[in-house]
Amino acid sequence: MKVFKFGGASVNSADAVRNMAQIVRKHIESEPLVVVVSAMGKTTNLLEKLVPGTLPHPSDPAPEALRTQLEDYHLGIANALIPSDMALTGKIHSLLDRLDTVRQSLNPSHHAYNYNYDQVVSFGELLSTTIIAHYLNHHGISTLWQDARQLIRTDSHFREGRVDWQATEEAVQAQMAGSMNYSVIVTQGFIAGTPVAGTTTTLGREGSDYSAAILAYCLGAESVTIWKDVPGFLNADPKYFDNTVKISQIPYSEAIELAYYGASVIHPKTVKPIQNKHIPLYIRSFITPESDGSSIGNYHTISPSTPLYIFRNNQILLSIMPRDYSFIAEENLQVIFGVLNELGIRVNLMQNSALSFSICVDDNPQRTGLLIERLTAMFHVRYNKDLQLVTIRYYTQEVIDSIVAGRPVLLEQRSRLTEQLVVPVE
Repeated sequence: MKVFKFGGASVNSADAVRNMAQIVRKHIESEPLVVVVSAMGKTTNLLEKLVPGTLPHPSDPAPEALRTQLEDYHLGIANALIPSDMALTGKIHSLLDRLDTVRQSLNPSHHAYNYNYDQVVSFGELLSTTIIAHYLNHHGISTLWQDARQLIRTDSHFREGRVDWQATEEAVQAQMAGSMNYSVIVTQGFIAGTPVAGTTTTLGREGSDYSAAILAYCLGAESVTIWKDVPGFLNADPKYFDNTVKISQIPYSEAIELAYYGASVIHPKTVKPIQNKHIPLYIRSFITPESDGSSIGNYHTISPSTPLYIFRNNQILLSIMPRDYSFIAEENLQVIFGVLNELGIRVNLMQNSALSFSICVDDNPQRTGLLIERLTAMFHVRYNKDLQLVTIRYYTQEVIDSIVAGRPVLLEQRSRLTEQLVVPVE
């Protein structure tokens, strides 16, 4: 059994869905192909604006207009795929009606935001997989739609659900037992559910890769393939470099490091489950599906050998200092990390001196504002916004100088293999 994952860009239009279906058809074998699908296009971004408690941006349309955009977008794709299919149209309307009911039932308090987020944003994957499963069946590919919330089980840590592996394995085995007569099993990435109440949770933004890895682990899959709009794992984002290099082979350990530092090609948690069972992970292009792409597996070094660049924008650098000039010691760090954990904020880079502890984190307005407020009650806090965190694996001084390009370096950290720099955005 193989697991495929298709992201939002690979299903963002009727033509994209047709292309995805052609790829799926070419890879149908004796065992069902498990296909994990993200929300279509930028649907998740739109749904985030519909979460009760979200602070609207001045340029955002009214919620009613956003709801209309959501409906028109999905109905437009469905009608282009299968014109005048009332059954599919009815399924889409049913999901949208349920979304309306859920939104109306939620408490807009900021304390309930993470719970609200999961209940609303999860509809993106439910809509995309409903359309895709219906389309595949319509074109003669025997397809079973399965609800990922009944497969992947997590705790109630909303927006970052922690997988209950035993409950998940049991659920996957039970749910998949009767699916061997199908050619394809379509399910959702990103979303999950609690074991007892079945409350919707999510695995973290861009968590569909992780969903595919979880299912592959539980099924003992032959391989996982992530279909992207790039030819494979590149040494840098093409947005920043004209002459990128495709990495053909990546060791599991290197992939974990790169994902941790923020490589956007895979979710940080993806590699561990597949490495534990020695399942290879392939990254291939849905634009040129006949090309080889990249593979992550039991390799010793990356091939070819070249510097690797990772850029994280929208960073904020906080310097935290005790009010009484005491040392930044274990008791202060315990307080700081307690606040970070409570607010669900991941530290991308940290550094301390005798009197100051500096952290670089993603600048999420829903969380960093609260972080600064909470820390300011106990410490002196200074911060810089609109920053970029640059990570270079296998650096040279020439490479570092070319990246900095005269910008002030607000924070720097260097090890034998990795250089990290916090600089203003160019």
